[in-house]
Amino acid sequence: MDESNRKLLNIELGRIAAEEDVSLPPTGLVVVLDNVRSAHNVGSAFRSSDSFKADKIWLCGICAVPPSAEIRKSALGAEESVPWEYSKDTLDVVESLKKEGYVVVSVEQTVNSLSLEDFEPECWDESSRTGKKYAFVFGNEVDGVSQEVVDASDFTLEIPQFGTKHSLNVSVSVGVVLWHFTYRRLLY
Repeated sequence: MDESNRKLLNIELGRIAAEEDVSLPPTGLVVVLDNVRSAHNVGSAFRSSDSFKADKIWLCGICAVPPSAEIRKSALGAEESVPWEYSKDTLDVVESLKKEGYVVVSVEQTVNSLSLEDFEPECWDESSRTGKKYAFVFGNEVDGVSQEVVDASDFTLEIPQFGTKHSLNVSVSVGVVLWHFTYRRLLY
């Protein structure tokens, strides 16, 4: 076996135990799921949110919530490491987040959406908890983010796509946007 490209064992990855995770400083990143009905998509959103250290997930409207075997299957326990809260109304959550100083970004295709590659988030200083905080809203598997939530957002962000569908699974969109957001923040 070629040792130069050997897969790492889990114990070699330096992962933080879920019990330790709560002591990490906040990142200024929140995920909002607007009527995401599939428990598997919710679980995947938890897993991506854990990977990129989101401070919280808001599960809104008709949305699967833990405890759920289906969520756990795709979250692999991330529903226990990422704080979450349920709200009946996404718009109430968006308005509350804005009052708390978050920039609310709906991930949606709109007339004036900003293309993801052009999005440059402001830095966040973990130690002083200063800088812009961002809340990304992801929508229902069929209808996307509701128009009233889009209207209440600070701006919309669109993932560029080149095929015929112009539609990504919501859990894929969460992963793409959070990766880009984290990568850009690390650069600046």
